[in-house]
Amino acid sequence: MIGSEQEDPVSFDELGDDLYTQVDIVIDKGQEQIRIDKFLANRLSSNISRSRIQSAADAGSIIVNGKPVKSNYKIRPLDNISLLIPKPVEAYDLSPENIPLEILYEDDELLVINKQPGLVCHPGIGNHRGTLINALLYHFEQLPQGKEKFRPGMVHRLDKDTSGIMVVAKTEFALAHLSKQFFDRTTQRKYYALVWGNVTDDAGTVTGNIGRHSRERMQFEVFPDGSFGRHAVTHYKVVERFNYVTLVECKLETGRTHQIRVHMKYIGHTLFNDARYGGDKILKGTIYSKYKQFIDNCFNMLPRQALHAASLGFKHPRTGEDFYFEKELPSNFQDLLTKWRKYWNTIALTNLDDE
Repeated sequence: MIGSEQEDPVSFDELGDDLYTQVDIVIDKGQEQIRIDKFLANRLSSNISRSRIQSAADAGSIIVNGKPVKSNYKIRPLDNISLLIPKPVEAYDLSPENIPLEILYEDDELLVINKQPGLVCHPGIGNHRGTLINALLYHFEQLPQGKEKFRPGMVHRLDKDTSGIMVVAKTEFALAHLSKQFFDRTTQRKYYALVWGNVTDDAGTVTGNIGRHSRERMQFEVFPDGSFGRHAVTHYKVVERFNYVTLVECKLETGRTHQIRVHMKYIGHTLFNDARYGGDKILKGTIYSKYKQFIDNCFNMLPRQALHAASLGFKHPRTGEDFYFEKELPSNFQDLLTKWRKYWNTIALTNLDDE
């Protein structure tokens, strides 16, 4: 079975944020001139290897006095260093598990998958097994390069119950390059979401810092005054309207935890059947028996938040080639939209007959 049997597990996916961190260092006046990779390996946490630092330099992620440097650069007193580095994986049980994966593309540097809903990306509290990391470890063991013992490099995440496209690094080199692309916001990501309510504008942008909810530890919220949280921007446009719900396309300018879910709720359009944020209740439409039964049937048809990562674009870390992947909505998501079309067409025809 995928995931934990615990009813409400806390996963790294739910509670984490970026998978990489930026470190800024000013070199002391008395510092001897040594290679920057050696200096950083000694200065930073023991969890960050020298090879990972060297890969970061190859990706252009070590900046000294405003310019990228190679790993053999010798530091000087008062140098201003900025380093972007992938965070190490939490030390949970990383046992390989034979969990099926839909692989859309794979080469020596990376693989692209269509993640199924219900699959947590990272081990965490309540999810020590049955995660995407466990599945990737099993897959890597079946490959010749699996013997190098490189752990899967998670560049970005999808929430447990969100389906869609993800890229995973297979080497330190790819991990550094892909992480920089996500950090620099040069990737292209498109999602489809079914949200409650009739979205007024055909297109719009939601801007607002996202941070941990002040009362609900499993939720995030928007802090519009910027007093807390991290900068987040979501662009959306309407794809199809069903009066009580709307299908929207969302493009991420940033990548915060629960970003689409939080931003859409903030503008009054909670994702359909998003139990974490109250979308598993009737938020639009009158609560009468036939309509309630219809909604219950819809919830049963897609028993999760209606969110799918439909496309992902990035540059291949080794060749620089532009890669772009698309994946259609899962069949039950498509069936849900068909059900809403039929329902709304019936309502519309009834209203015409009454005129």
